[in-house]
Amino acid sequence: MFAFAAPRIRRKPSLTPMIDVVFLLLVFFMLAARFGIDSAIPLTLGGTAGERYSGPPRLIDVLPGGQRLNGRPVEGDELGAELHRLTDAPSDTIVLRPRDEAPLQRIVEVMEMLSTAGFDTLVLVE
Repeated sequence: MFAFAAPRIRRKPSLTPMIDVVFLLLVFFMLAARFGIDSAIPLTLGGTAGERYSGPPRLIDVLPGGQRLNGRPVEGDELGAELHRLTDAPSDTIVLRPRDEAPLQRIVEVMEMLSTAGFDTLVLVE
């Protein structure tokens, strides 16, 4: 009679290499993807030596909970109208000064409000 070999126990395929590939793909796509839209805000960190400041003062103190225009508290929606009254053209210089440890996000919000109002020459001072 024939003697057959003992039946082998079937091994299940290892999932480890497939899991490694999935994690490598996950890491690749996480590093290659753009999660947000980067935006740049043009900003002057100081005037040039030959440039003179003219016109009425336009100093905005950026506070953690609001802003002051020339020392007077102004709401966000009124800020653009008040500045239009103080400026001759939208290209006039406007000085921003953070106060009371105002967070950077608050400064960016005020800069975006001014940009929306049409002001594009902003100077940030300490």
